Amino acid sequence: MQYDAILFDFDGVLVETPSSRRMTVALERAYEKLGRRGPTAETFQEILRGDFDSIATRCRALEIDTDDFCTQAARELVAAQIAEVERGLRSAYDDVVAVRSLERPLGIVSDNHPTVIATLLERFGLESLFDAFYGCRLTPDGLARRKPDPRNIEDAMDALEAESALYVGDRTVDVQAAHNAGIDAALLSREDAAKPDAERPTECEPTYRLTSLAALPTIVR
Repeated sequence: MQYDAILFDFDGVLVETPSSRRMTVALERAYEKLGRRGPTAETFQEILRGDFDSIATRCRALEIDTDDFCTQAARELVAAQIAEVERGLRSAYDDVVAVRSLERPLGIVSDNHPTVIATLLERFGLESLFDAFYGCRLTPDGLARRKPDPRNIEDAMDALEAESALYVGDRTVDVQAAHNAGIDAALLSREDAAKPDAERPTECEPTYRLTSLAALPTIVR
């Protein structure tokens, strides 16, 4: 089918997913730098769910300013992910080469922090492929825009001047976000890809199912 633009999730689709353990350790450092010991695993799950209210409740209980915690946590999470790349623990997938043959505007819509997306695109030499990218900052608005919220997809389509688009993701929440934005979805299932959180149930079915990005040019020819 013809689409005006192709949008991609980032982690698990274009680049390997960050280590949940290292992300939890990064949050532990954030708590420690603010003079507290916090429930890091629980906080990590709340960030993944975009649950700012629960994060704020934890901060109040620990007598931490919520804005201070979010700023420190974002700093540690970004630094930990960049360190993964520098240490060779995380890379782009080989089949991203197939994306280079897609002759239409391309964008990224991710729940990861924009700084991580921009830095990794540059490190892996992929920045020239994408005309726009949208991530989620560790702020009330940023967390509220985590998928399945469709606003970042809609903003990406506006930036690319696209009336129709295909969204390629690796989780059911990606399919739901595409559905909420009124566009088609391709669900990528990599056999060796670790998922950062439990799959959310959804009644939405993907338009396509892929095991590799190599099949994408045939779908959008």
